[in-house]
Amino acid sequence: MEPTALVCLPFAGAGASFFRAWEQHVPRPLRIVAVQLPGREERFVEPPHLEVREAVADAYDQVVRDTGGTGRVAVFGHSLGAVLAYELARRLEESGAFDVERLFVSGSPGPRDGRKARASDLDDEAFLARVRTFAGYVHPALENPDMRELLLPALRADVAMHENFLPSADRPLRAPVTALRGSSDALVSGAALAGWADVTDGGLDVVEVDGGHMYLADDAPMLLRLIGNQLPTLPGGDRAAVR
Repeated sequence: MEPTALVCLPFAGAGASFFRAWEQHVPRPLRIVAVQLPGREERFVEPPHLEVREAVADAYDQVVRDTGGTGRVAVFGHSLGAVLAYELARRLEESGAFDVERLFVSGSPGPRDGRKARASDLDDEAFLARVRTFAGYVHPALENPDMRELLLPALRADVAMHENFLPSADRPLRAPVTALRGSSDALVSGAALAGWADVTDGGLDVVEVDGGHMYLADDAPMLLRLIGNQLPTLPGGDRAAVR
C-alpha cells in the first residue's frame, strides 16, 4: 500500500524543519510532506508571500513534486497553517488527482470567522508583543536584535496574510475535518472550532488535547497518534469521532 502523505502547513514564522522533526514519530505508512514557504530556512533569500492564494499555489506545487501528482493525502495546519491547509485541501480536491482523506486544522476558528485583533500595522515592539499574546510564544531568536532583523519580514508577512484572509469559495469540502485545540488555549475556544462544520460535507470532529495554543510543540507523538487513528487507511484507523 502506498503511504498516505501528511501535508503540513506552517504557523506564522515557522519553517518546514518544525514538521520534519515529526518524521521520527509518524506512524507508518503515513509520511510527512513539510511545506516550505519562502523567506525562511533554505528559501530565506526569497521574498515571503503576502497573499494566501500565492502561498497555496506554492504549497500545491510542492505537494505535486513530492507525490508525483497523485495519491492519498491528509492535510494539517496550525493557526495560519489551518487556513492555508483548508485552501490547499480545496485545491487538492479540485485537481481530481488526489484523495484527500481528512483535513486537520488546529488552533484556529472556522475560516469564515476571520481574525478580529490585528498586529500587522504595529511597530516592531508592539507587533512582537501582540504576536506573543496571540500565540503565547515568541521564538527566542527574536530577542536577538540581529536575528530579529532577519526574521521579522517573514513573520510580518505571515501575520498580515492571516489577518487579510478570506475564503476563496463557498463550496464545502468533501473531506471530513478534525478541528483541534489545546484545552487551555486562551485564543481559540472550543465553540470557535464549531465554525469548521460550515466548510465540509464530510463531517466535523472536535478534539481537545492537553496544553495551550502551542500544544503541538510539546507532544508531537501524541498528536501524530491522534492523526493516525483518524485515517482509515492506517492500521487501526477509522473515521470515528474522537472527542
